[in-house]
Amino acid sequence: MSALRFGAEPGRVTRWVILGSVGIVFMVPIVAMLEFTLRVGQPAKGVQTYGFAHYLALFSPLNESTYDVLFQGIVNSLTICVITVAIVLVLLLPTMILVELKFPHLRRVLEFVCIIPITIPSIVLVVGFVPVYSIVARIFGSSPWTLAFAVGVIVLPYAYRPIAANLASVDVVILSEASRSLGAGWLSVLGRVILPNLRRGIFASCFITIAVVLGEYTIASFLSRNTFQTALVLLQHTDPYVAVIFAVVALVFAFFLLLLIGRLGSTRRDRTSS
Repeated sequence: MSALRFGAEPGRVTRWVILGSVGIVFMVPIVAMLEFTLRVGQPAKGVQTYGFAHYLALFSPLNESTYDVLFQGIVNSLTICVITVAIVLVLLLPTMILVELKFPHLRRVLEFVCIIPITIPSIVLVVGFVPVYSIVARIFGSSPWTLAFAVGVIVLPYAYRPIAANLASVDVVILSEASRSLGAGWLSVLGRVILPNLRRGIFASCFITIAVVLGEYTIASFLSRNTFQTALVLLQHTDPYVAVIFAVVALVFAFFLLLLIGRLGSTRRDRTSS
């Protein structure tokens, strides 16, 4: 027992050392950005003054017109997030389940199609999207939400992998056949058996999709759409402090999503072990 306990301690120490190192690497730029946003004026005699003046300026009526573009970009990005997540849930998820149940020989083909966008630089994809969006603009208009069609292609590799990993850990074929043998219809099998077992992969896919959409800049910039990232770039020229404040908020939000994904994974493992 003492030997096992002694052997477990180095593994625990190593885990905490790795987590601490990763945390430090992640926190250093955030702390530097926070320090920048707290600066007030120029250093006097080598001493920098700090305060919350830039944070309070966010609520000043005098700056409402300056931040209108930013807040509109945030609304546009959130709208794109909702539509892109809907594309993942309505198109990608049912397709993956159908391939797993009925056409397992097409699993590699679907994986290849979903992984392709990550192998192509975004700038190359944009060149292909430009003539396509001339048609999209004539049909749906040039509203920023139409970017969801292009971003839906970009997020395919990130949305596919969590669901695929969850599908690999659950034998949906046996579960569906057992449910069907007990008299359940396909809608009941999907809603009561398959989807609950894929909850972790679905949540992870949605969270990663949101993080990717909020960080997407290239497509929105070349297609001249106002999103969160393009608005930050424009605001940086007039008020770099506020741009950095919102950049920190976006980083913290993305980090929170990653922690939530990890929490869902640990909860799933605890339920399985129990």
